[in-house]
Amino acid sequence: MKLNDSKLCELGRAVIQVEAQAIADLSAQINGNFVMACKLLFNCKGRVVVIGMGKSGHIGGKIAATLASTGTPAFFVHPGEASHGDLGMITQQDVVLALSNSGETNEVLTLLPIIKRLGVPLIAMTGNSNSTLARFSDTFINVAVQQEACPLGLAPTSSTTAALVMGDALAVSLLEARGFTRDDFALSHPGGSLGKRLLLRVKDIMHVGTALPSVPETALISHALLEMTEKQLGMTAIVEGNNRVIGIFTDGDLRRMLGRNLDINSTPITEVMTPHCAVISPEILAAEAMKIMEQKKINALIVVDDQQCAVGALNMHDLIQAGIV
Repeated sequence: MKLNDSKLCELGRAVIQVEAQAIADLSAQINGNFVMACKLLFNCKGRVVVIGMGKSGHIGGKIAATLASTGTPAFFVHPGEASHGDLGMITQQDVVLALSNSGETNEVLTLLPIIKRLGVPLIAMTGNSNSTLARFSDTFINVAVQQEACPLGLAPTSSTTAALVMGDALAVSLLEARGFTRDDFALSHPGGSLGKRLLLRVKDIMHVGTALPSVPETALISHALLEMTEKQLGMTAIVEGNNRVIGIFTDGDLRRMLGRNLDINSTPITEVMTPHCAVISPEILAAEAMKIMEQKKINALIVVDDQQCAVGALNMHDLIQAGIV
């Protein structure tokens, strides 16, 4: 068949529609069996051991990773390797989650007598409610689909998608049940931009001490301009005698001032500053500071303590350098 743009789009949409329907049908399987599976996983004193062969194994690996990153310790064991020594990874404190669409995968079934002998709870995730795996399990989650998205009905497509979604349903339900927080999530994701967004706080990147642009309320515009030029943050805080912030003067304020023909050497900065400016705490997440800047359409923020005294400053460039964007 020659490549045809419209035909390719038609085929792609058909696959998505079939798999979307398979996911929608899963809602009926959120029932007592699902609840029992959640309880077994929640009460697990050891780790969740996920097993699966072939495409189910790939999905199992993803489910194990999702569980582990959301507060339920888990790891994947290849059933073929398990039969040659890796079964020793399973202890009596664990729970096994076994994936097999047919429920008759030989490499998985071979492990069942050992799992039963250990007395380890077994959760089956399969598309065949009459299968050996389903019958041997302590609870069985049905992930059967009406049809595979593959037109030959051979390549696991809808079935693997359904299993993956059901795994997410288990993981997120357990996350909520455990009271798992953003801080908990951050501890298991310290690397990369995700870790930075979850862990980095304003106090970690703000300019402090002599690097903090600040002028007293009695200062003239010329004084403020010199401070802004020296500190290179595109702004300066305006403070009272006790260092309490009363306003901010930014590049934007400077541009708006130019049309007023003011004498910068005689005009007080308080006449052109922005009073009641946005300020933030040094303890908030840097990602929250970014959100505030975006919402208020500003490029810099003054950081204050509980008494509203200036303790730091940061601008959009600082957040970009820190990898928050």
